[in-house]
Amino acid sequence: MLKASDYIARYLYHRDVRTVFELSGGMITHILNSLYEFGKVRVVSVHHEQAGAFAADAVGRLTGVPGVAMATSGPGATNLLTGIGSCYFDSSPAVFITGQVNRHELRGDKAIRQLGFQETDIVSMAKPLTKASWQVRTPEELPEVLERAFDLALAGRPGPVLVDIPMDIQNSMLDIPEPRTRQLPPSPTSSIEAVVWSRFRAELRVSKRPLVLVGAGVRAGKAIDAFHQFVETIGLPVVNSLLAVDVMPYDHPLRVGMIGSYANRWANHALASSDLLVVLGSRLDIRQTGNDTTFFKGNRAIVHVDCEPGEVNNRVSNCIPIISELRPFLETALRELGGEEHQDWTTWNREIASLRKKFDDRLELGATTGINPNVFMHQLSAASRQAAAYLVDVGQHQMWAAQSLEVGASQRWLTSGGMGAMGFALSAAVGAAITLAPRAVVVIVGDGSLQCNLQELQTVVRNRLPVKIVVINNHCHGMVRQFQQSYFKEHYQSTLWGYDAPDFARIAQAYGIRSFKVDNQDQVEAGLGRLWEDPDAPFLLDVTIDTFTNVYPKIAFGRPLTEMEPDSKPTAMEST
Repeated sequence: MLKASDYIARYLYHRDVRTVFELSGGMITHILNSLYEFGKVRVVSVHHEQAGAFAADAVGRLTGVPGVAMATSGPGATNLLTGIGSCYFDSSPAVFITGQVNRHELRGDKAIRQLGFQETDIVSMAKPLTKASWQVRTPEELPEVLERAFDLALAGRPGPVLVDIPMDIQNSMLDIPEPRTRQLPPSPTSSIEAVVWSRFRAELRVSKRPLVLVGAGVRAGKAIDAFHQFVETIGLPVVNSLLAVDVMPYDHPLRVGMIGSYANRWANHALASSDLLVVLGSRLDIRQTGNDTTFFKGNRAIVHVDCEPGEVNNRVSNCIPIISELRPFLETALRELGGEEHQDWTTWNREIASLRKKFDDRLELGATTGINPNVFMHQLSAASRQAAAYLVDVGQHQMWAAQSLEVGASQRWLTSGGMGAMGFALSAAVGAAITLAPRAVVVIVGDGSLQCNLQELQTVVRNRLPVKIVVINNHCHGMVRQFQQSYFKEHYQSTLWGYDAPDFARIAQAYGIRSFKVDNQDQVEAGLGRLWEDPDAPFLLDVTIDTFTNVYPKIAFGRPLTEMEPDSKPTAMEST
């Protein structure tokens, strides 16, 4: 006989889970005690359940093993929801375990709001944000539910699953052996029709300006090695989405840059000039294509490969659809196309290089007041070669980093894309630093975003994590302030007016983290030196940016993706 919570602890270890993130509460005490007694899975206590969810998100993305976060019933469970949504939209495998009141305290179909204290129907709340959301009804079904949860989190397009476990079930005894070694599912295969390969081959043969647009699906599909083999064998230049900044090393000769709303301008121009676009694991959402999807499609052939049929020919129509998981597609593509002779794309590569030189990202802001954030990102990159990953929050700093950060071959880039959740980076850094230890990780965060989960500085300190925090401090909610500047007659309500921030250097010191403030360009070198003075210790660098520094270039909403602010003006109001 085995106590159910003991089985949970052993099952997590059996599925290669080595860290669980949680904030303690009454309805998960059985599981916490079992994890403590089992002793093989690290328990990391955060100070807000949302932070635990973001940390699990990071672990899932970095390892391919579902990240795990737990919370008690009621407010603990509901606090997970933003992080669950982040996993869902960004395809991060994760399993969320919530404690629930005893089964006899569930209201069931009674015409009341609540029976047990903190009883909350988290299963219904989480369903739109998960691949599945289940409540365990009997002790006997617990092993099967856990197995289904982990398998589903990894199957197809990865994502989160939630398992809600009443407290009396956790305390039940199971007549079941220890978790057994399971048979691994077969690797996915590709069954693309010959006519599709024929059409793809024909388009590639006549193309003079081909491009690959790579999204985060390449990593989610565990296809990164196959992807590199494919583009290097055929010699295809690569543009990336916001979530795929780290798919090609910054100095790779085939890397072009980021396309989309806040693109590297040269990358948008290269895309507009292309005659063939191969889209791999990217959704073609509005922040990539701009509002004018007719211009985005143009006369070029677009081959769109995705494991979800609904994502293909959705916003951008008349694409050549290939419904397949990316790794088997790329492996097959290498066999089908890798041995053939293709066009000589030397002239095209030179044209892209010329565009890059013409639209240097460091010159986009012109004569800025104070520190130029694009220039700073290059300086930060040069100082941070030893970093294992960049964890980037949401706001203007996110776009400056995506435009200008030099992410190396051994470095990762994690940010919140689909959910766009402020407060992501510091929390995710907890998961990343534990996963990538002993190498340090860098957090790039705005002053507004840092205040969303500031309490996790204590988690960093308590766990002695080498997290280097760089605050891009413009003393406002900059992304929305820029939006108000464009569309609301410079009425800066709640972004500048009615907003402020503390002295982050002093806050860091209160947590026992060393810090340094950079107020002008002359101090940058010294600040970056201090940041890395002790690679194994956390550090906070507070970098002052002028409040009215905008992110440019930016697609002028309503116009084609090559018509970008500040040179062009929008014709309509965007949603964000």
